[in-house]
Amino acid sequence: MDSKRLIIFIALSFGILLMWQNYFAPKPAAKPAVQQQASAAASGSSDVPATGSTSAAPVADSAKLASGQRVVVDTDVLHAEIDTNGGDLRSLQLKKHNAAEDANKPFELFTDKGGRLYVAQTGLISAGNTALPTHKTLFTAEKTSYSLQGDTVEVKLTAPDANGVKVSKVYTFKKGSYLIDVRYDIANGSAAPLSTTAYYRLLRDGKAPEGEGRFAHTFTGPAVYTAENAFQKVDFSALDKGKAEYAKNTTDGWVAMIQHYFMSAWILKPYEGQAVCANAQACTFQLEPSNGNYSAAVMVNVAPIAAGKTASFTVPLYAGPEEYNIITKVADGMAYAKDFGKVHVFSSPLFWLLTKLHAMVQNWGWAIVLLTLLVKAAFYPLTAASYRSMAKMKALAPRLENLKQQHGDDRMKFQQAVMEMYKTEKVNPLGGCLPMLIQIPVFIGLYWALLASVELRQAPWLYIVDLARPDPYYILPILMAVSMFAQTFLNPPPADPMQAKMMKIMPLAFSAMFFFFPSGLVLYWVVNNLLSISQQYYVNKKIENARKAALQS
Repeated sequence: MDSKRLIIFIALSFGILLMWQNYFAPKPAAKPAVQQQASAAASGSSDVPATGSTSAAPVADSAKLASGQRVVVDTDVLHAEIDTNGGDLRSLQLKKHNAAEDANKPFELFTDKGGRLYVAQTGLISAGNTALPTHKTLFTAEKTSYSLQGDTVEVKLTAPDANGVKVSKVYTFKKGSYLIDVRYDIANGSAAPLSTTAYYRLLRDGKAPEGEGRFAHTFTGPAVYTAENAFQKVDFSALDKGKAEYAKNTTDGWVAMIQHYFMSAWILKPYEGQAVCANAQACTFQLEPSNGNYSAAVMVNVAPIAAGKTASFTVPLYAGPEEYNIITKVADGMAYAKDFGKVHVFSSPLFWLLTKLHAMVQNWGWAIVLLTLLVKAAFYPLTAASYRSMAKMKALAPRLENLKQQHGDDRMKFQQAVMEMYKTEKVNPLGGCLPMLIQIPVFIGLYWALLASVELRQAPWLYIVDLARPDPYYILPILMAVSMFAQTFLNPPPADPMQAKMMKIMPLAFSAMFFFFPSGLVLYWVVNNLLSISQQYYVNKKIENARKAALQS
């Protein structure tokens, strides 16, 4: 058992990590759901969400959206395309973030091209006979191209008049912001009050997002947040099976589609702003499969508009990166979208500390180095106890070899003699394992804190231009392998030749995985290993000197 300590720690660390990925971490995005409720579609129903219901009737084929004229909008951070058919936001490129598969192209969050579907849609449902505009209505646009000149730019889309009711849908883009205001201006020119319900939804396919990790699958799918029920994720598979559980009625919060690094969300109560669902009129969340795709929507009951009166109401749409300093200023609870899985209790404070260190050094790579130093310092008493136990075991290695030769093939007598030696020398053969096991949850928490941090995306450090991508020159993975190999010489030599071979091979086997890990994660492990080697060497030397002094006295 003595010579297996390092093997146990490494194997347990990676074993628990991989087991966590298989059983607890978010699974890869589901394949698109099969078409559902074909009979309802055949009867002529539409995919407009139904008021007073938690489900939406399906469309014949929502994967093939009708197209009209495209209105292009450019700001300093966004390139958007709005389709006049429904006034949908069909394409959204984030100019400051590159694509996962081609760093020379901007990252595209919303799209309806290339076999993918991820769009933002809105519409109005009338309680009477007035045909209000939905996401199937053909709007007219004043221009086909807009660009940000000042702090904001507005895109106005006008719907056909319906029984004297005039409706305009207005997008407002802001400088340096991923928050898009979507406003309805309604003029009720009819002779009767107008009662309506507005719906806001995100429609996407169930495919994994571009650049899904090779060794880690983060959550992709809808989520809701309310002040009362907090953050709730819903798997695509749960929607397929009709077993989704989430808060359906709310007067605040938001509904979102989240994925690795990025998210989109309809905001019902902006940070320090007024709630959309005012006067205790509860909004209703609707998450469901929608004919091969998935819908995350919210129904908003609009106050009745008297005849001859006008009304305007706005629901903001956030579509951008899950950067902590941005999303925490958008709405309450948005920080939960930065999903750390079931190790949130460890990951959240570690990430908070990482952001504070970054504020000091202004570089995410050096912030990781400092965070590793602090974590190592916090665990110093535990690791020191482990290394002292291992150093004592190493000092007993010659005597252990003598006992092996003395007892030959008599394993029973050999084990008895070894245990007697441990008892005499007051050495616990398992003394080095427990301190290491205690550190594993923190390791997993730090792993997820770094894995979920979009802040590391395109963040440079020395020769590395993007800490969220693998090391382009494999320097860190090679250093990782060398450091792991060096550690084997500081540990008690295995008595079993097979174990000795394993000790030499394992660093190479495990370090191979790090060739594909984000370089920010590998940087943490390299620094951690170098600190461990230094600490272990210091402890070994100290115990060796103490033993020599005892022999001389």
